[in-house]
Amino acid sequence: MSHPAIHFGPFRLDPDNRKLSRDGTPLELNARYFDALILLVNASGELVTKERFLHEVWRGVPVTDEALTQAIRTLRRTLGDSAAAPRFIQTVPKHGYRFIAEVKKSGGAVAGPPPQSPPPLPAPQYLGAARADFIHDTLAATGGAMLAGALVGLCYGAIGATHAQLGGGGGAISLLLVLMLVSVGCAGLAGAGIGAGLALSRFVRPPRWYWWVAGGALGGLALGAFANLLGGDAFRLLFGREVDGFAGATEGFILGGAVGLATFFAGHRSLRAVGMAALLGAGAGLAIAMLGGRMMAGSLDRLVAAFPSSQFQTAAISGAMREVGLGPVGPALTSVFEGAAFAAGIVWGLVGRNGGTATSSRQI
Repeated sequence: MSHPAIHFGPFRLDPDNRKLSRDGTPLELNARYFDALILLVNASGELVTKERFLHEVWRGVPVTDEALTQAIRTLRRTLGDSAAAPRFIQTVPKHGYRFIAEVKKSGGAVAGPPPQSPPPLPAPQYLGAARADFIHDTLAATGGAMLAGALVGLCYGAIGATHAQLGGGGGAISLLLVLMLVSVGCAGLAGAGIGAGLALSRFVRPPRWYWWVAGGALGGLALGAFANLLGGDAFRLLFGREVDGFAGATEGFILGGAVGLATFFAGHRSLRAVGMAALLGAGAGLAIAMLGGRMMAGSLDRLVAAFPSSQFQTAAISGAMREVGLGPVGPALTSVFEGAAFAAGIVWGLVGRNGGTATSSRQI
């Protein structure tokens, strides 16, 4: 049986052809989320319980509450909606969701009486919800970046510790831990800057991919410039020595833009989303290396050159790649590895931020 197209706001939903568009521009949704939207729109004004979603959309396939939560988040992001001041999808706490926009079918017929939209939240409550979103996004990105930093630090630290042992040097375990802590700290700071930029881009309406790219890029640029300046001043003031060539604004700008693009297209936490982020991050890392920039391994190389008595020697990394010194293959490979890990970590943290206890205190 043919079903007429459905209109709500600037959107047109064509169930038969499985198309959703905004002012004639096609919008992408995966099959599950498209089914969830059809269910909500067809039940306009009515409460759709979680059980009904699981029965009609997932068709009895066992899934966690996070799957439904993420579906609603993705629908809201696609429609430019907000949990704090909904125009389309309203949360009914502990029960389910309700589609609250006026719905019309092709031909002008209104599908049921237009429901009464809830009054907008008072300004203090709306600002409080926006602030909570901002903080939560920033912390999620920071946590994901720190996880990636731990992986990078573990790899470089293990190589460096092995080199120290073979060369008769002591403190291999301490060297491993120090490199991990340094890597986690640096990655966490970069993740916080990029996460803050992405969190701000969430409030730009309508959502477009370029706002997410701009938010991530500008957040990375600002934090990278600040960290580079602070690091240079710290070495000059504490050790009386100029150490330049650290990762900074340019690296943050490129990597932040890649993370922003990956976050926009990541619908849910899955291997596909994280893999796409890793691929974009690897491309950003390669671009940084080709432009002469440096990431973690390159920054360590500059630091070791300034302090040759350091136990850690980047010759350990270059030796693993059968090079003499860190170049020309070394900077490219290490940047690709670091970019992939960093982008995947941030996207994993951001798109999975509503799992576990995070959903209990927020309307998603």
